[in-house]
Amino acid sequence: MWAAEARLLAGEALAGGVRGRGRAAAALRALSHSRPLPLAEEAPGAVGPPGRRALQRFPAAPELARTVARTLRLRPGAGPCVFECNPGPGILTRALLQTGARVVALESDAAFLPHLQSLKNSLDGQLEVVHCDFFALDCNSEILKPPAMLSEHLFEGLGIQEVPWTADIPVKIVGFLPSRREPHTLWRLLYSLYQRLSVFSYGRIELNMFLSEKEYTRLVSKPNEKKYQALSVLWQIACDIELLHMEPLSSFVMNSRNCVPQKSKKVESPSNLCLVKMTPRKDLFSESLTPLNSTFFFHLVKQSFVKHKFKLMDNLNLWNPFDGENILKRLKRQEDDTFNSLFPHEFKYLFEAMEGSQSFSQMWLFENVEQLTSKS
Repeated sequence: MWAAEARLLAGEALAGGVRGRGRAAAALRALSHSRPLPLAEEAPGAVGPPGRRALQRFPAAPELARTVARTLRLRPGAGPCVFECNPGPGILTRALLQTGARVVALESDAAFLPHLQSLKNSLDGQLEVVHCDFFALDCNSEILKPPAMLSEHLFEGLGIQEVPWTADIPVKIVGFLPSRREPHTLWRLLYSLYQRLSVFSYGRIELNMFLSEKEYTRLVSKPNEKKYQALSVLWQIACDIELLHMEPLSSFVMNSRNCVPQKSKKVESPSNLCLVKMTPRKDLFSESLTPLNSTFFFHLVKQSFVKHKFKLMDNLNLWNPFDGENILKRLKRQEDDTFNSLFPHEFKYLFEAMEGSQSFSQMWLFENVEQLTSKS
């Protein structure tokens, strides 16, 4: 099937909602087997001016790619499926395939698709190639066309079924966080994780992402440290975070106007990229913290850092005036302790204790935003 016909079938399936699931799967298979076309026919307008193209990073040498593949500790055969985000020229893709893992290349730039498709054709079903932007999955758009896609159509097309939250990891995601949108992307992934939306509706999806040293430091910061904030607390509660590898920026190349990898001329700071594994915890959810009320938990944590030196007792008196003192005692904290001195697990315990209190009103979290902001 020609690529244009396959894309048309995919668009019709996406528009068909639930009834289009079977057609979506067929469309995904059709896209994977479509004959590569010249760039102008493959995705009209996808390339555009060089300044508007999404910047992508890749390992500069096969040796670095093999090092990355080893640190991921992939298992051949029955191991989790590996989604590689924006593989580009396929340097890391080849190293991942050498481990024996099943790999799905999610490439957002149509110019790289013919090369990846050629690599796929040389293998026996170990590699799938999909024109898809992982970081734009389930985006709010009336018209979805590649590289935008719904996660349910992606997973169903690949034959990956939803598993219970406490089951083994079904999919490992490997890639680079968008360099210009790292904080935004981390927050977006967090919201999806806590509410079990998008890819996380299929189970505990493991993230293996290259991110800047600055953002990694923020993720793992401890209480009373300068970079300790709501993002740190929420990620540390949600996931086991492990630094797998750190590499200088000079070890990576970026795509150019013609998709030819090239060294970046811009001096960037900090000078290292960190490969970080984020594995969702099996015990993240409980009777008190669920995907349904996780939004309230987000508000509690974020408000706590509006004024990070705000005293615990002052806020407890506002949120839970009749039980605040008992909660403080159960936390084994003093009245003048501040929120930035709380460990991540204490924030979760605080929320669960307040959820179990009859005097706690969730609406107070929202009503109190302006008060906290004005005092900051």
